[in-house]
Amino acid sequence: MEATFAAFPAASRKPLLHLRAMIFDVACATPGVGALEESLKWGQPSYATVETGAGSPIRLGCPKAGGHALYVPCTTRIIPDFRALFPKAFHYEGSRAVLFEDSVNHDEEPLRLLIASALTYHARKKAHAR
Repeated sequence: MEATFAAFPAASRKPLLHLRAMIFDVACATPGVGALEESLKWGQPSYATVETGAGSPIRLGCPKAGGHALYVPCTTRIIPDFRALFPKAFHYEGSRAVLFEDSVNHDEEPLRLLIASALTYHARKKAHAR
């Protein structure tokens, strides 16, 4: 995975590594998530809750327009629900990504909420279906 992060543009590397660390930190602090599997999906770092199946995968990458992004499957409600809570705090790409400029620091508390939401997405859906 080190080579994947090294291949990102220099300006994006540090913020993406920070997001990666945040994903692991939130996973450890969130009950029911379990261990994460870090792998490559479409050439991007991906984080999945394979141990518990509690969440939806999170990917990190660099959009063609520049900057960096946190991606989730567009078939989920993760980004639309997050956008409803923080409509102007972030830049969004449809229902699949939060986009960041490399020179802007992330607002960590909302991002921790987004990550926790993704890592517990399926478990919450099952709980609401009961």
